[in-house]
Amino acid sequence: MRLPRSLASRLVVTTVALVAVSALLVSGATALAMRGYLYGQLDDKVLSSARRAGDGPGLRDGARPVPGEEPRGPFGNQEPGTLVASPANDRGEILDEQLGQSEQLSSDALAALGDVAADGQAHTVEIPDHGTYRVVVDGPLVTGLPTGPVDDAVASVVRWELLLTLLALVTTAALASTVVRRQLRPLTEVAETAHTVAALPLSSGEVGVTERVPAHLTDERTEVGQVGAALNTLLSHVESSLDARHRSEQQVRQFVADASHELRTPLTTIVGYAELARRHPGDPEAAAAALAKVEEESARMTRLVEDLLLLARLDAGRPLAREPVDLTRLLLEAVEDARVVAPDHRWSLELAEEAVEVVGDEQALHQVVTNLLTNARKHTPPGTHVTVQLTERGFEVADDGPGFAPGLVAHAFERFARGDAARHREGGVGLGLALVKAIVVAHGGAVRLSSEPGETRFRVDLR
Repeated sequence: MRLPRSLASRLVVTTVALVAVSALLVSGATALAMRGYLYGQLDDKVLSSARRAGDGPGLRDGARPVPGEEPRGPFGNQEPGTLVASPANDRGEILDEQLGQSEQLSSDALAALGDVAADGQAHTVEIPDHGTYRVVVDGPLVTGLPTGPVDDAVASVVRWELLLTLLALVTTAALASTVVRRQLRPLTEVAETAHTVAALPLSSGEVGVTERVPAHLTDERTEVGQVGAALNTLLSHVESSLDARHRSEQQVRQFVADASHELRTPLTTIVGYAELARRHPGDPEAAAAALAKVEEESARMTRLVEDLLLLARLDAGRPLAREPVDLTRLLLEAVEDARVVAPDHRWSLELAEEAVEVVGDEQALHQVVTNLLTNARKHTPPGTHVTVQLTERGFEVADDGPGFAPGLVAHAFERFARGDAARHREGGVGLGLALVKAIVVAHGGAVRLSSEPGETRFRVDLR
């Protein structure tokens, strides 16, 4: 038999089955106990009848009751239906309802009684034409009483128990169905919330999953509350993931748009100067100027494309080299290069007493330091003091320039992010700090920025 699929129906069926088994066990035990008790009383009566039958002359002496006189012998003071027989003498009688009357036993009945063990214990015997009796053998006499009244009483009790059990099962099924469905109603509300969320269009665009399981169904002290709380946690994760996906999609769109814009500018310049050189084929100076400008813009495009390719490789999880890098030497070389390129800035380098070594890609880490120093050089006025300090976990680059705009600090490491004219003094496409963060993160480190007028500090932790 297949159980119903719904949880409510399965609980109701299980409850009814348990009640049925319990009721049948109790009913069976009650019927057996009652049968044993009644048979015990019947055996006592049989033994008492046997003693009374043995006290009279009865069948043992061949005496017979005289009509009109008080019965003697085997039927003196006996209950109606009492059986007294002497199989050895081929005689046996059963007392009728009317005292003094008896019914003679047949030879088959006497033969059945003759097989009863003479152990003084009551035995059940099927008497032909008279039914079942409990009999006891006392010497030559066999005395017994019918089991019919006891069997009828036990059968009546069993019938009543079955009827009451059936009524109890029907009542249990009705009550269990009501109670179970009421108790599972909160779970149905949780499922409705899940179905509502499942019907939302989550494949694309900005999606805000605002549906939540009601607060009264999130009490974790109950099973349904645990499910409701877990579903709300899941929905929160889904909502944050969808928001992150939407932001990523927007960033990709913006990144493509910005990259297209940055590439279009040098391309336009190259096309313009190529057209200029074509229009003046006989002017060597114009051709030389056009070629110089084309070369300059081509180099700019090359740098931009290389930066974009590096970012794409880092985004794809391409592993970097993992080898010991002398960070002290790397900072020394980068600061010396910066002093040559920007002598109008003041450059300071603070090193530890011992050399600091990290594990990573030396070329990529050199680009990190170079980009941070280039950022300080390009976006601060002449005379700015730039300090590079080696730390136990990495290094810091600080300057006393005008600082980032307050609204730009949170977006400084985004691609194509640019500041205002106060800090943005030279051309750039806004990929330098994005590359810094991508490379540091690829090394398992972190980079942080704090900025205010007069102090801007980049902290790079690599271990």
